[in-house]
Amino acid sequence: MFPAQFAPALFSLILSGLMSFIVTGVATAKAVGFGPHFSGKWMGAWSLSWPIAFAVAFMAAPLVRKLVARLIKTPDGSS
Repeated sequence: MFPAQFAPALFSLILSGLMSFIVTGVATAKAVGFGPHFSGKWMGAWSLSWPIAFAVAFMAAPLVRKLVARLIKTPDGSS
């Protein structure tokens, strides 16, 4: 198990991995189809995009949390 202080980084790592995996799979299928080289091209695209997605997710998370906090109503009815 990881110490609690690693939760934001671990969350960003897992979410960015999953999202980039799905998005690169869809984009690769659309670009080249499901031919014999699909898996290799998909993994090539994913290995390039995951580190970028992780950095963006990790650095953007605090800003996104603040934006979400401004956009939601609290249970007492205030914004």
